[in-house]
Amino acid sequence: MANTAQARKRARQSEVRRKHNASERSAMRTALKRTITALAAADYDAAGAAYKIAVPILDKAVGHGIISKNKAARHKSRLNIQIKALKA
Repeated sequence: MANTAQARKRARQSEVRRKHNASERSAMRTALKRTITALAAADYDAAGAAYKIAVPILDKAVGHGIISKNKAARHKSRLNIQIKALKA
């Protein structure tokens, strides 16, 4: 356990940040799962709409340091390829 005032404060800050990061990570995963579910149902319109919602969430997660920019780019690229394949 933290012994100094500074260490106690850092522990409090870390806990607040952990909860905030967990919330953002959960929102990101939910957005991705909604897109994947729409793709699995072969619903082009729903998948496109879910993708448009997921992209800013992924970008925000990158900006806040939740995930790396390459991981976000990978997700966006793979989902976009699948959505385009539905249309064809």
